[in-house]
Amino acid sequence: MREAMATAEVGDDVYGEDPTVNALEAEVAALFGHEAALFAPTGSMANQIALQLVVPPGDELLCDADAHVVTYEIGAAAAYGGISSRTWPAVGADIDPDVVAGMIRPDGYFAVPTRAIAVEQTHNRGGGGVIPLSTLRELRRVADDAGLAVHCDGARIWHAHVADGVPLAEYGRLFDTLSVCLSKGLGAPVGSLVVGSTEKVARARMIRKRLGGGMRQAGVLAAAGRYALAHHVERLAEDHAKAARLAEAVAPYGVLATVVRTNVVPLDLTKCPLDARALAAAAREEGVLISVLGPRTARLVTHMDVEDAAVDRAATALARILRG
Repeated sequence: MREAMATAEVGDDVYGEDPTVNALEAEVAALFGHEAALFAPTGSMANQIALQLVVPPGDELLCDADAHVVTYEIGAAAAYGGISSRTWPAVGADIDPDVVAGMIRPDGYFAVPTRAIAVEQTHNRGGGGVIPLSTLRELRRVADDAGLAVHCDGARIWHAHVADGVPLAEYGRLFDTLSVCLSKGLGAPVGSLVVGSTEKVARARMIRKRLGGGMRQAGVLAAAGRYALAHHVERLAEDHAKAARLAEAVAPYGVLATVVRTNVVPLDLTKCPLDARALAAAAREEGVLISVLGPRTARLVTHMDVEDAAVDRAATALARILRG
């Protein structure tokens, strides 16, 4: 990957003249069956660009209460897009389309009108859960009936593709816009893309510039993304298998690990003597780094730099800590 970056042909991407960026954008658009794509430096920026494409200022986005766009993007939808957000209860990938349909507010009656629905595939705080294709199709029907757009925060959509075998183009046809990440699992150092129609991506380019996302010789970054797409998608199944091994290792010790579908192992510590910070501190002493998501919630994540030996070492260390 670093060799590809070092030898990348570059130009000025602000003017649309970087051939490697242009090639990456065309490749990703084609993968999802859309007309165009736009390279952005971060997933949060890609999400916020996409939301501004489908929700005018002052109007409403519906998403779940744990969605990345309202949990980890520092209020950007409101601060930069003037977007009002309303959420359904956090259920991860287990979305009930009827609940979403019942939340939609039409124009008129001095209420904030709903303009778009956002989903997250796979779901980060939902433990890497995969939203079933049947659910997404029903949400698409709900949106069409109400005249709404649907955005997919697809930072980890590659994981869903590998786990369920759903073609990327099948996902793509269900959404008006997608954001897809090259660093979540695929191993690129940076970069996400906004995917949509030619018209939407033309607008996205202006919004990206407004947000400070214009880049010059960005081909050195895009080359990493192209390498990742060519070499690192199918191997995600290895990460899924390693995550399942970690879940099995901690399950006997009062940790409620839900069914692991992809590379995220959520740890519910409500029945464990240790809280999340205590577990994380003890694990760090053993050379194992875990994420603290709440007082009794933690997370393990596998990726291409976590080898089998590291999984074994982490499993042994966590079991020893949890045994007390």
